[in-house]
Parts: sequence; structure tokens; C-alpha cells
Amino acid sequence: MAVIIPAKDEQDRIAATVKAACQLPGVDLVVVVDDGSSDATAEVAGGAGAKVIRHGRNRGKGAAMESGAEAVRLLDDEVPRHLLFLDADLADTAGHAAPLIEPVRGGEADMTIAVFSSTVKLGGHGFVVRLSRDGIQRATGWTATQPLNGQRCLTRAAFEAALPLAAGFGVETALTIDLVRKGFRVTEVEVPLAHRATGTDWRAQVHRARQFRDVARALAVRDPVTTRLARLRRSSR
Repeated sequence: MAVIIPAKDEQDRIAATVKAACQLPGVDLVVVVDDGSSDATAEVAGGAGAKVIRHGRNRGKGAAMESGAEAVRLLDDEVPRHLLFLDADLADTAGHAAPLIEPVRGGEADMTIAVFSSTVKLGGHGFVVRLSRDGIQRATGWTATQPLNGQRCLTRAAFEAALPLAAGFGVETALTIDLVRKGFRVTEVEVPLAHRATGTDWRAQVHRARQFRDVARALAVRDPVTTRLARLRRSSR
């Protein structure tokens, strides 16, 4: 099992997240992808025991996930590792992610998605969550409890089937739709993980606007009606 942690400007919490992830059962590799940080995220992560990949500029979460997975692939032996994606700001609570691993290691699921039992709000206002949840339900018939949750464990085969990943913050929504549509087994698991509390200042509002934009873009190319119309246009040429 390999843990992949996309990170940007998380020097204050990344060490605790990495150390907790290293203690998870079956984990023998932790990779932090520093996605264009302007602080000491990379140095702190390396000092805590992670292998560190650095992007020279911010390329977005989807790109960071792909870079991390490729680094793991290069280090794999004959049997590819499963992939556990964790957010950088989980800190010590990352040590409670084991229930996400168990169904994948046991062959009961191809991807698990965390449902936080904590009362701390997840990133994203209700309108972004509703956009993602409704889009997933419309595209697949499946309703996700926390569709934007980035804490996910996947088999290597499931991850490869979802490539290329959607850009930016649309990655979780697209990942769910693509795997459910392709017949992979997706299940939700309640875990006592917690993010840093979401702010309400202008930076937080800009972040949510970007989330909305990226989720909307991911859904636009996966919406059944939009996709059907595009196919009809192509066939009529």
C-alpha cells in the first residue's frame, strides 16, 4: 500500500500527516507531491519520512495525484501497490484512515471513499457539494454522501481506468463517475478524519469558486444529455 498526499503550502500540518500515514497497516511508502508550494512543505515532508515529488508551479490536484501515482509505479515490484490518497491537512487524524484500506486489500471494493464522522465541515459550500452529488447521481444513478471527499483508496487497476484524471478540484467528482460507469465497485466508509476548519474570508470564497468551476467542467463532459448531443453532432457530420 502506498499513500499519496497532494500538498500546497502545508508546512504546518504536513509532518503530522506524513508520520500518521506511515503508521497505517500495510503502508510501506508515503509520497508527498508538493504542487508548487511557496513555503517549506517539501522539506518538512521529506524530514518526516516521505518521498517528495515537486511541481515547479501549481498544476492542480488532479495533476498532483497523477504525479504521485506515477512515482509509486516506478517503485513498484511485480505486484503493484494499492493507492491511498490523503489530503495534506489531516494531521494526526490521518492515522485513522485504516478502514479505507481494508475493503480494497480484502478484494471487496475497487475504490473506497471516506465519509467523515467528524463535525468539522468539509471544504466546499453546500452549493458545490450539491452540484457534485446531483451530477454523480444523474450520470450514474448512485448517490454519494460526501462526493468531494479526497480521502480515497483504489486498486492500481481502478486508478489506471480513470486516467486521465479531471483537472483541479473536479477530480473527485469525475473519478467517481468514471469508475461507477465502468463497473468498478465503489463504496463509502465512515472514518474519524478531520480537515482544518474551513474559513469564510475572501481566500476561502475564491477557493470555493474554483471548486465550483472545476466540478462544473468535469460534469459538463460527463453529463448524459450533453454527451449524447455531442455524439449526435459528430455522427451527422
